[in-house]
Parts: sequence; C-alpha cells; structure tokens
Amino acid sequence: MEWAPAECTLPTEERPLRTAEFDELFASALRGLERVGPTHLRLMLEGGEQAEQTARDLAARETGCCSFFSFTFAPGGEGLALDIEVPAVHVKVLDGLAVRAIEAAPRIAS
Repeated sequence: MEWAPAECTLPTEERPLRTAEFDELFASALRGLERVGPTHLRLMLEGGEQAEQTARDLAARETGCCSFFSFTFAPGGEGLALDIEVPAVHVKVLDGLAVRAIEAAPRIAS
C-alpha cells in the first residue's frame, strides 16, 4: 500500500496482505467506479452475500487502522454500492485506492 498515509497504524509487514485482499475484491466483484467528488468514491460491487461480507470486513479493518475513512454500504441497482469518503487532506489516499481498483478490475466501466 504505497499510497498508505503516515497515520496508518497497520503494521508495515501486513500492508501487502491488505492490498492483496482489496485487489481480490476488486477483481472478483467490482463492476463500476464513480468519482462522486474529490473526497468521495463510489464502487459498485456484484457477487452477492460473499462479496458484501468481504467488503464489509475489509471496510471495518481499514477503518481500524485508518480512521479517517468513511465507508457506507447501500443497495445499488443489481449489486451493492460502497461509498468511500475521506477528509480533503487524504484525497491522495483515495486517489491511490481508485487507481488500484481500476488496475485490479480492468473490465469495469468507470
């Protein structure tokens, strides 16, 4: 997670594992990405309960180490909308997450 901020409390040795978990979620469930605003990213996920459980688990753990993240889940069309918001000071972190999502799931319609 080269885009992780200094405030991140996740131990450095665990960051590649967390990145791989996000990559797996993006590759298997991400079907759309929308930049709602500079500090707001919306991910459209498919994959049923398993994808939702994985996303909720990742969101909870990510909030535990980077408390500035705000994750909101809502039904969205044929899947699940995951809204991710950050304070303006952490826009680069959100930018990094968006790039990572696009790279891991090249078939999405952004």
